[in-house]
Amino acid sequence: MSSLKNIFSSRPERGDKFYRALKKILSFKPGNISIYEEAFTHRSMNNTSDNGTPQNYERLEFLGDAMLGSVIAAHLFKKVPDGNEGYLTKMRSKVVSREHLNELGRDLNLIKLVKTNIPTKQFGENIHGNVFEALVGAIYLDKGYRGCEKFIHRRVIKPYVDIQKLEGKIISYKSLFIEWCQKNKKNFKFNVYEDTGNDPLKHFAVKLQLEQNTVAKARGTSKKKAEERAAKRAYYKLQRKMQVQDG
Repeated sequence: MSSLKNIFSSRPERGDKFYRALKKILSFKPGNISIYEEAFTHRSMNNTSDNGTPQNYERLEFLGDAMLGSVIAAHLFKKVPDGNEGYLTKMRSKVVSREHLNELGRDLNLIKLVKTNIPTKQFGENIHGNVFEALVGAIYLDKGYRGCEKFIHRRVIKPYVDIQKLEGKIISYKSLFIEWCQKNKKNFKFNVYEDTGNDPLKHFAVKLQLEQNTVAKARGTSKKKAEERAAKRAYYKLQRKMQVQDG
């Protein structure tokens, strides 16, 4: 009878490396371990279910993104009773920004548990945030909304969500720079071109021009990243001027 129980149990042995690492991250005992295994499986593994459905973290990532947005929205709604819709939306965006989710995934070192046929060095930064979202999705399926909410409060809200700090946090330097240029009727241009460096990953370089001058240069693994970095450098270079003119 006990052998039959072992065959049909989805829970691994206590000594299982993945189970132990997962339990430490979650701070509770995972139930259906197969859901979590899917949350840490990259599409390069080409895993499929019996009916041919791909089994990797991408669908769970979608679910986790929705759960994070929901729990964070509810928290902000309670914490900032006088915040209007625009304010609450902006604050939620700061908490669930790609940059912040990547930071959360890195802090938990989730990449060490990812099963992949591609060397992890070849992944961009977003792998950290993607897997974090997938993990949140898996927790929801395993423990329901309440269990998912507890995890987000412990791992996201308590250590990272400081309302005053968030109010001053800039989500996109590019948006800020463009806004400032438009407000002050200044001409600008992001000149992006493919970088022919020796990096294993393709890089893009950008020169940010303000009027006739190049005010910043940057590189990134995507055009979007290169532009954001250039805008950030331009912001810090022109910060005093931008603040004076805005004032």
